[in-house]
Amino acid sequence: MVNIFVLFPKQENGRAIRNILIKSGFNVTAVCVTGSQAIQRVEDLNTGLVICGYKFSDMLYDELRDYLPSGVKMLLMASQMYLDECYMDNVVCMPMPVKAHDLIENVGELVDEITFAQKKEKNKPKQRTREEVELLEEVKKLLMSNNQISEDEAHTYIQQRSMNSGVGLIEMARMIRDSLTY
Repeated sequence: MVNIFVLFPKQENGRAIRNILIKSGFNVTAVCVTGSQAIQRVEDLNTGLVICGYKFSDMLYDELRDYLPSGVKMLLMASQMYLDECYMDNVVCMPMPVKAHDLIENVGELVDEITFAQKKEKNKPKQRTREEVELLEEVKKLLMSNNQISEDEAHTYIQQRSMNSGVGLIEMARMIRDSLTY
């Protein structure tokens, strides 16, 4: 689920956009009227989408963009005159007035991009600490010397034992080390 934040200086504009998005199946987390409200809402998130106008009572869109986490995308909706001044690479622009269909299409594409990035990040292998790497190397050396096998075979052995027992690789390496050193 992607958090969507709608930010317009006039609350009725933000609510109208929120209603269009909700009717189309999107989850709108909040409607804000100032940039600081949006920053506060987005603060603890790594990803999300901010749909906003050009100018708020406390800042412009480019100032807001600077405060947002890098994983939060921005859809700027403004008149063509303001969009011509938009110079930021990480801001998607839509000219106003906007058609509901175009809004839904652009939001759908951005949500798909964010969802893909979230899945990619989730599937990224966890970085091992130096101690964990040293433990694996120690256990592989023990297995290699005790069983006269190659390093690849030792690693495969640890992986197989880990998968078969449903225990993490590092925990299995500890168990093997403990059984071989006592």
